[in-house]
Amino acid sequence: MTPVNGLHHVTAIAGGAQKNLTFYRNTLGQRFVKKTVNFDDPGTYHLYYGDEVGNAGTIMTFFPWEHMRPGRKGAGQVILTSFSIPSGSMDFWTDRLGEPLRQDELFGERRAVFADPDGLEFALVEQVDDPRTPWETEEISADVAIRGFRGVTLGLRDGASTARILTEVFGYSEVGTENGVTRHTTTHSPTAETIDLEVDPQMPAGQEGAGSVHHVAFSVPDRAAQDAVRRALVEAGHQVTPQIDRDYFYAIYTRTPGGVLFEVATEEPGFTADEAKEALGTGLKLPTQHEHLRSRIEEVLPEIS
Repeated sequence: MTPVNGLHHVTAIAGGAQKNLTFYRNTLGQRFVKKTVNFDDPGTYHLYYGDEVGNAGTIMTFFPWEHMRPGRKGAGQVILTSFSIPSGSMDFWTDRLGEPLRQDELFGERRAVFADPDGLEFALVEQVDDPRTPWETEEISADVAIRGFRGVTLGLRDGASTARILTEVFGYSEVGTENGVTRHTTTHSPTAETIDLEVDPQMPAGQEGAGSVHHVAFSVPDRAAQDAVRRALVEAGHQVTPQIDRDYFYAIYTRTPGGVLFEVATEEPGFTADEAKEALGTGLKLPTQHEHLRSRIEEVLPEIS
C-alpha cells in the first residue's frame, strides 16, 4: 500500500472561458493561478484556480470549449466537488450565490449544493477546523473564504472495485455510510481527504461535456512516490500511463473499473516554476513543445480578462 496525500486537483470541462474565469475568480474568490493550454489541444485554454500558490488540494482546473455541448452527470464520473468553508459562513455564501439547488447535512457537516454557469454542481461544506490559509479578495474576507477541497463524490453502478483502489493502493479507510453515500478518508492529509462513493446499479451513464468533471487527481510529494503508486496499481491489475510531464507536476492516469479517470500528480515543481508568486495567472504560459506555435495559438484563443 502506497498512501497518497488526499486530493491534488479536479479538472472539469467548461463552455466559454470568460464566464468560467468570471465565476471562479470573481464570484467564488479563487486565485487565478495559471493560464495555459490543453497539452493535447493547444487551441484550447487550460485554466487553474486555487489558493495563493495553487497548493495541492485547492486546485480546480478547466478545459473551456466555447461551443461545447452540455454534459450529463452520471455513473463513471465525479458527480459532486465539495469545497471547505468556515463554520458559520453559509449565510454569506447563500446571499452571494442565491438559492442553492439543495441543502442538507452529511456525516454531521452542513452543506449547500450550487451549480456554476455550465451546470457543474459543487458543494460548500462548513468545516469547524480547516487550517489552510485562503485567498482573499476585496469582497470575500478570510473568515468566509473557501479553503480548498473537502472532497469529491463519485457516481458508480458498482463501488467495490473503486473502493479496493482507494483502500488497498491509496491508503484510504471506509468510515461509514449515510443516505446512500459511503465515505472514505485518509489520515495522510488533514484536508481534501474525503472520497464519497454514491452507488446505484441503475444510475444512468455520465456523458462528458460542459459542466462535467473530466478527472480527479490525487496528490503525492514527488516522482519517487508516484512511481511507487504506479507500480502498486499495475500489480493490482490496472493499466496505467507512464509518468507525463505537465510542467507544474508529473502525472499518471488510470481509468478505474467504475469508469472514473484517476490521476496521481506530484506536488513538485508547482505553479511558480515559470511565474513569480506575485504574477501567477497574468501571462499565457505554453508547454515547451507548443512554444513555437505561440503566435498561431494566441490568434485562436478567445480573449479573456
